[in-house]
Amino acid sequence: MKNTERNIGRAGYGPRPAERTVRGRALTPARATVLEAVDRAEGPTTLAALSQATGLHPNTLRDHLETLVARRLVRRFRAAPSGRGRPAWLYEPAPDLSGEGSEYAGLAATLAAHIHHTSTDPRQDAVSAGRVWGRDLARKAGPPAGQGQAAARRKVSELLDDVGFCPETDARTTVARLTRCPLLETAKEYPDVVCGVHLGIVQGALEEYGADRDRTALHPFSEPGACRLVLLTKRDHA
Repeated sequence: MKNTERNIGRAGYGPRPAERTVRGRALTPARATVLEAVDRAEGPTTLAALSQATGLHPNTLRDHLETLVARRLVRRFRAAPSGRGRPAWLYEPAPDLSGEGSEYAGLAATLAAHIHHTSTDPRQDAVSAGRVWGRDLARKAGPPAGQGQAAARRKVSELLDDVGFCPETDARTTVARLTRCPLLETAKEYPDVVCGVHLGIVQGALEEYGADRDRTALHPFSEPGACRLVLLTKRDHA
């Protein structure tokens, strides 16, 4: 952890704070605006109505809505048939899942301090706790779209994006730059615990998806603008 502690104080090293949170989920400003427009609508609303409310082009808006639907923040369904042609898509808020996000931020900060001060091996205990959490998150997120190790790594990257890490992955999803951190200030104070939990989340999710968890490594505050997460250490890239 010596390199981590040294880099924490270096200007520009490590991730930025998580992006704006709405209903407990980290979102870009544009997606937050779209979600707020869906929330403000009086009942299920159309793409055209949302375009008028947000000022966004329908194609841009459609991309944001796809992401919000995938993250289970917005529900999409067809309007009742009326005349010829396919009925329009309607959008409405999904059930509020904000408790998940707020628990993550508040409880994790408290537990980090407790583990750091009471455990004989804070990092290993944090990794173990993170694995349990990661398996639970993976079960809730559902299975990967596809089979094999690469599909599992892509799904874990999506899961990290949902939590708020905004990962940037390489072509084979073997390395990810975690450009945001939902617990940045706590991570700076207790990197052994917080970063250990984050590694454990990745390992637990990979394990839940039947992938190799042991060839992962997290290098906190290791480069300008990000932490470096290795999802597959070198041996042979499956």
